[in-house]
Amino acid sequence: MATISKSKNPAANRTTGNIQVALLGCNHRTAPVELRERVAFTSEQALDAAGELRRRGILEEVVVVSTCNRSELYGVPGEPGAAVTQAMEDFLTSYHRIPRSEIEGRTYRWVGPDAVRHLFRVAAGLDSMLLGEAEILGQLRTAYGRALEHGSTGPVLNRAFQGALEVGKRVRAETEVGARPMSVALAGVKLAERVFGNLKGHSALIVGAGAVAEQVIEHLRHRGIGSLRVVNRSYDRAAELAGRMGGEAVAWESLETVLHAPDIIVTSVGAVGPVLTRDMLERALAARSGHPVFVVDLGVPRNVAPEVAGLYNLYLYNIDDLGEIVEQNKRAREAEIPRAEALVTEHLAKFESWRAALEAGSIVDDLRGRFRKHREVLLRERLAEMKNISPEEHQRISAITEELIERVLDDPAQRVRNGGAMRGRLGAIEAVRHLFGLDLEKERGKAEQRGEREEGEDRE
Repeated sequence: MATISKSKNPAANRTTGNIQVALLGCNHRTAPVELRERVAFTSEQALDAAGELRRRGILEEVVVVSTCNRSELYGVPGEPGAAVTQAMEDFLTSYHRIPRSEIEGRTYRWVGPDAVRHLFRVAAGLDSMLLGEAEILGQLRTAYGRALEHGSTGPVLNRAFQGALEVGKRVRAETEVGARPMSVALAGVKLAERVFGNLKGHSALIVGAGAVAEQVIEHLRHRGIGSLRVVNRSYDRAAELAGRMGGEAVAWESLETVLHAPDIIVTSVGAVGPVLTRDMLERALAARSGHPVFVVDLGVPRNVAPEVAGLYNLYLYNIDDLGEIVEQNKRAREAEIPRAEALVTEHLAKFESWRAALEAGSIVDDLRGRFRKHREVLLRERLAEMKNISPEEHQRISAITEELIERVLDDPAQRVRNGGAMRGRLGAIEAVRHLFGLDLEKERGKAEQRGEREEGEDRE
């Protein structure tokens, strides 16, 4: 994992002093799988969306997190204020071509500490469908790593996501939330046990060869599954996984020809549309002479066509059907939740302290720039009246006034470097920014830049 380089003042190039994390999300708590699959991002789409959000000026830093249970946009807005989350939702609906009416009330929005707290809780496994799930920390690490390599992150999200990964590791090491971790893969296998009882001697077909599919196979092997087949778009990957697990690899083109054989079918592949259709499974059931088949669809978007659920002797479950197992898992570990939440709060306080120092550093730089601007104007006016000043004396006066500015700002800069002392002082920082009119000055600068761009476009 790459790490960010440490800069003296990462806020120096930012356009505003109000540095906040904004979040727009849709997860298993707010939306059914039918909607979640429509707002899911592939790895390529996540990077494309991040780039588009930055190009449009909605966000300056972006990380897109998309898993089977959530799609979340984390960003640092160029302009402070809660309106950014509306712009993020507008982008989400337009990117996935979803009518606003269908997503209304299905998302959650946070700006500031609440957004970072949510991220830390996700990393800790506290916001997962399966409390303490094993996969989410790796999924966050992967999403952040790709965004970092793509260049869509910056100092604020780097700090936030590195803090989240640390929280996730500590919660699993210091509490029982991560003990005997429940996963989507294990929950699916437990559902199969409810249908068939002992799985020993039964046959299984795994459609997909990623991390979740590999976990499913491991759980099935531990339960004495009989014949095991793996089918994947990449035959080499299917062969490698099947070889390690004592199974048989099947070419993707031969998928339908083997559907009649297994008692259990588990799907977990990335696909835009269904991989298994009603017609395919109808033919498979006819060839089974009335023997039932159990199908667990762990894909988001779903890998099995929804209308398959109506077929006789076919038991179809998707990721939203894990409710009872979720509740059992939560009851077994909920005594550990307060300890995990305490770790989240501890790391949130650290992040907010760092953010306060970052904002204070920004205001010190802004004040320095403002003082120098007034100093230059004053020197130009006064020295023009002093005709007998030599170049050496002119230089000496300039140096003295520059030293005065640095002396005035020395104490504030020292306090900024002591990050802990800045905790809880953001209101005072904003008051100073307002008192000196720094925001207004920046707005004038932005308006001038916009005007220059528009003039350039008109000339073109």
